[in-house]
Amino acid sequence: MVKPIGATCNLDCTYCYYLHKNELLGHQAPKMSDEVLEEHIRQYIESQEGEEIVFSWQGGEPTLLGLDYFRKIIALQDRYRPKDQRIENDLQTNGTLIDEDWCRFLRKHKFLVGLSIDGPRELHDCYRVTTGGKPTFDRVFAAAKLLRRFGVKFNTLSVINRENARHPLEVYRFLSRDVRPDRLQFIPCVEPKDFEHVAPQQWDPETLPAIGTEQALPGGIVTDWSVDPNDWGGFLCVIFDEWYKRDIGRVFVNIFESCAAQWLGMDAQMCVHHEFCGKGVAIEHDGSVYSCDHYVYPEYRLGNITEQPIGDMIFSRRQMDFGFAKRDALPQWCRQCTYRFACNGECPKNRLLRSPDGEVGVNYLCPGFKRFFAHIDDRMREMAARIRAGDEARPQSRKQHSYKRRRRARSK
Repeated sequence: MVKPIGATCNLDCTYCYYLHKNELLGHQAPKMSDEVLEEHIRQYIESQEGEEIVFSWQGGEPTLLGLDYFRKIIALQDRYRPKDQRIENDLQTNGTLIDEDWCRFLRKHKFLVGLSIDGPRELHDCYRVTTGGKPTFDRVFAAAKLLRRFGVKFNTLSVINRENARHPLEVYRFLSRDVRPDRLQFIPCVEPKDFEHVAPQQWDPETLPAIGTEQALPGGIVTDWSVDPNDWGGFLCVIFDEWYKRDIGRVFVNIFESCAAQWLGMDAQMCVHHEFCGKGVAIEHDGSVYSCDHYVYPEYRLGNITEQPIGDMIFSRRQMDFGFAKRDALPQWCRQCTYRFACNGECPKNRLLRSPDGEVGVNYLCPGFKRFFAHIDDRMREMAARIRAGDEARPQSRKQHSYKRRRRARSK
């Protein structure tokens, strides 16, 4: 995931996990130079062996760079692309700068857009505001309409936080019926109180609370705006029932597709539920490479593409150890869980709790996920049985629109 403008953004979202990176990493007015941009594109293409090469452009807010910068990206990709490979681009955006010119460009070059929107006006504007504290809903909703009018493929990315988690049907119905993206993606907001200065897995183990305690809720180990784990589970259960009853096969939701695959015995379609991690590598504007875009801290810096080939860093022993640690560090309490196959301990950055017997590494969202997986278990088993019997189409995740590409855009 490329951060060509670093953490620079025209919004000041309360829950943003990336705005502080400029200060943390000592960046001043970041922008990926032409030299670093070309080096990244060249190295990234040369390191790919598959038919499809996917570039994911994120931030901060990448559209602040302007259209000419992205025209330069396309020209460099064309220069270095082998004839037997195709290139795809994803763009993560808050949508506030999207206009007709942007839409023409995105459609022409077949970009997949990830549009950040948290629900209807009052829920979206709760946390997603400009640097001056003004609401952004009208501009983002207008961007969604423009993208749809110009035929630009886009997914919505909704951060489920302390507030909108309590209004699942309002959020789901607004997104699926009014915004109408290609896919709905829901990202639970979980940020430790010290996230601006302390990297994941660098916490003092003695400070981690036990699951089920008051400290394992918003305002305890995590920020006030983080989602309550029980609300997260309730949110998923409610929208799953709505989707299963009215929208199955018509509305595509990232976590439901991934569950369908996992109940079929396939791999998870989302990195957070896969057994291993380490593929969500991030490159900052200065060419520095980090183990994951949620791990952009000095402790997880792998190197710089101006000094070392990106392929060497990504396939280094250090990065492989990072990826396998997700499985190897899973507490015994989690290994014995009925739903380990569906959860795999979720994202390691959220493993903030202790098990009832004191073992470190339980996921903050565990109570919510357990509630959700138990809620859908019978229907997922039934669906999987019908699919195996050939009575209905396989989940969308098995078709050409695989989350190999579609899951890449992450919320800011």
